[in-house]
Amino acid sequence: MSCNSCSTDINSVPKGCKSNGNCATGSCDKLSVFDWLSNMAIPTGQKPFNIVEIRFKNGRKHFFKNVDELKISMGDIVAVEGNPGHDIGVVSLTGELVKVQLRKKKIDINSEEIKKIYRIASQKDIDIWQEARAKEYDTQYKGREIISRLGLQMKLSDVEYQGDGNKATFYYTADDRVDFRQLIRDLASAFSIRVEMKQVGLRQEAARLGGVGSCGRELCCSTWLTDLRKVNTSAARYQQLSLNPQKLAGQCGKLKCCLNYELDTYLDSLKGFPKQDVILKTEKGSAVFIKMDIFKEMLWYTYKEERAKWFKLTLEQVQEIIEMNKNGEVISSLEDYETDDIEISKKDKVEDLVGQDSLTRFDLPKRKNKRKRKSKPKRPNQNQNQPRAKQSRPPQKQQQKPKGKPKPKAANVKGPNLQNSKNQNTENNKPSGNRNNRRKRRPPKNNNNKPDNA
Repeated sequence: MSCNSCSTDINSVPKGCKSNGNCATGSCDKLSVFDWLSNMAIPTGQKPFNIVEIRFKNGRKHFFKNVDELKISMGDIVAVEGNPGHDIGVVSLTGELVKVQLRKKKIDINSEEIKKIYRIASQKDIDIWQEARAKEYDTQYKGREIISRLGLQMKLSDVEYQGDGNKATFYYTADDRVDFRQLIRDLASAFSIRVEMKQVGLRQEAARLGGVGSCGRELCCSTWLTDLRKVNTSAARYQQLSLNPQKLAGQCGKLKCCLNYELDTYLDSLKGFPKQDVILKTEKGSAVFIKMDIFKEMLWYTYKEERAKWFKLTLEQVQEIIEMNKNGEVISSLEDYETDDIEISKKDKVEDLVGQDSLTRFDLPKRKNKRKRKSKPKRPNQNQNQPRAKQSRPPQKQQQKPKGKPKPKAANVKGPNLQNSKNQNTENNKPSGNRNNRRKRRPPKNNNNKPDNA
């Protein structure tokens, strides 16, 4: 899927187009087309199609006539007619498939817009082309400084030099009309080139700059999507999505193009659903629509007067109630039709293309260790001995409790005995070399020698 230039070097840095083989287009050329007719020979007596598709910077493509019948194949670098001078591009498609592309873009074969190919680019042409491409970043940076100095309400998004280096196209976006006559004079005098200004939309700007979307892949508009259609908020409503601009907007700031991908599937499945403004009539009161699950065919209704509780109904039940209401019949209540747990048959379950649900069907089963099995019968014997050990613990706790109770007895002593006890406590707190000797020897000496302070 990728060329050898996309491989990484010693420092694990991608080479080539910097995509490291993840161009998502089948090759490293952006927006390239696979020529499935390349191995087929042309019928005798028929000449090859003389119009060639050529790709320029950021996927810009145009068609050119091979008037001199040069032997051109995909990937060749050619010099084509410019306005003025010549431009350098890469051949992206040849042969009969070019006719299909012309029909898609509604371009006539005899149109004057189709210019001609001069020659296959020489090494001198390629060197001039690469030097011109190297100036684009600096030109864009200085161009933005000139725009800010003039105070124009526009954004310069990209700059593209022509192959001969005599002309540069400045791509910009703006909300309102901009008078850039003075800007063209300043740019032409600053860079000594012919200047062409081209306004693009926000979607085209994102396609030229590229990026990564919220799905984690490259933007569709910068890889394979060429037809940028309008996306309305009705596409999000049909798919039961919350109208949150932060989640629905793409890198361009507008609604994501991928909202149109599954829209037809949702519209087909919604044909059997009733309209959301249909009211279900019951004896308890009229019920209104709350929400739905399209693929599970589930709907939620609630009473107008009591909106605290929602009732979960199937599509068949709702259709049955609507038909009864059309015939003049009124059901008793929605509680009779409410279904909490609905059994889904095997046919209705969602399966993959292979027809198997389990994602771990190819994983090897885990082997159990035989050592654990041998140790299992020993556990009940250990558990039986544990209650005996627990019975011996309570008497030990009861014996240890009286050791902490002499303190309240000392507090009840009155007169000189109370003072003697205080003196004993203060002297016992004095540091000593051996703690055991302090407790055994000194207390009897203090009780006998110290006189009462009474």
